[in-house]
Amino acid sequence: MADAQVFEETFNITSINNEKYDRVSRIFGTSSDNQITMTLDINHELFNVREGATINLVLATTLSLDGSAKGENDTMWRTVGKQGVTTLADMYDYVCYGKNYRMEGGDGDTIKYFASFGGLLLYMEGPHRKLNGLKIDDIYMLLKHS
Repeated sequence: MADAQVFEETFNITSINNEKYDRVSRIFGTSSDNQITMTLDINHELFNVREGATINLVLATTLSLDGSAKGENDTMWRTVGKQGVTTLADMYDYVCYGKNYRMEGGDGDTIKYFASFGGLLLYMEGPHRKLNGLKIDDIYMLLKHS
């Protein structure tokens, strides 16, 4: 069994733009070690964040705690939790399922990573050694306040 989490980082929210859509905010942040920048669209009615806040972001290949391959119904994390099975989703405030759609770089020191969660976008830029493990298609994004 492999570890379900392929990326985990704490981000300090540096600015928020919520002027374009009623329920969606674009948040901007920098990792606690200042090596990764992040831009993320969130539904602020479900996960409210303020400028200056600190959030924990995890990307995982499955919601299974043991890292086992996702099952047929793994994308239905709400039903999995109701069946009495504890998952990663139970430990976070905001969970999305999405797809990686582009990575740029990889040869140099910096990688640009792009993912979409039902149209809500995630963009991260940072060192190759920290983002290289994200070369997977399907991904879960889990967020919680730190």
